[in-house]
Amino acid sequence: MNSNVSLTRRLALKSLAVAAGLVALGGLSACGSAPAEADASKLVVAASPAPHAQILTDFAAPALKEQGIELVVKEYTDYILPNKDTDGGSVDANYFQHINYLDNYNAENGTDLVSAGAVHYEPMAVYAGKSADLDAIADGAVIAVPNDPTNEGRALLLLQDLGLIKLSDPEDLEATPKDIAENPYNLVFQELEAAAVPRALQSVDFAVINGNYAIEAGYHVEDALAHEETGSRAVEQYANIVCTAADHADDPQVKALVELLQSDDFKAYLEANYGQDVLPAF
Repeated sequence: MNSNVSLTRRLALKSLAVAAGLVALGGLSACGSAPAEADASKLVVAASPAPHAQILTDFAAPALKEQGIELVVKEYTDYILPNKDTDGGSVDANYFQHINYLDNYNAENGTDLVSAGAVHYEPMAVYAGKSADLDAIADGAVIAVPNDPTNEGRALLLLQDLGLIKLSDPEDLEATPKDIAENPYNLVFQELEAAAVPRALQSVDFAVINGNYAIEAGYHVEDALAHEETGSRAVEQYANIVCTAADHADDPQVKALVELLQSDDFKAYLEANYGQDVLPAF
């Protein structure tokens, strides 16, 4: 009687051990066959529609997917909310601005956003509106310019380089029309939100338009009357960056994005898709 009970117990224990082994093997098999997407991490980036969101969607997203990173692109049509949302944490990073704009934003808002890397620059350019000849510019001609501190200064510096005005401080990156020391053509400046400048083009003589808004409006550097030159301060001061919060700067996903956007493959992509409108800054 006792011998049979002992045998029964041994058989039962052996069966449990075999079952446990099968479960363990099944678990290992399930882990080995799990799709990579299940482990994918997510990177949410705020961006202007063109060219930034286009670049992220067409170029960066497929490459990051191969690294197990899901890139989510949120489009913004203004220059304020992307930084607010990056600082607030609803997005991980943004891609729309140059370093001078970011520095100004931090100073005005008490934020600590940082550049994770310079990517490209879009030459600011002068486009023809009701007039088409800068060499024969009329007295009192009206020129539309962006009204935010850094981009207005950038526009005025370009007009100074063209010999149309002279600033009190020729190196002032945040100049406004009040800082013009010499205005021989009595130019009138229509100060508008950057996004609105292209829409005003047909109602003014000329407009100085940010590269991203020019692209959105269908304007191209090759058609402009004048533009910032390669090798000028444009690359150093106005290169577009990937921006993130200071405590997020070492995030592996952000670094992976910047690495892609500073690659030779990205240079080739820019040349093939944007020509002179978007140039590498690295």
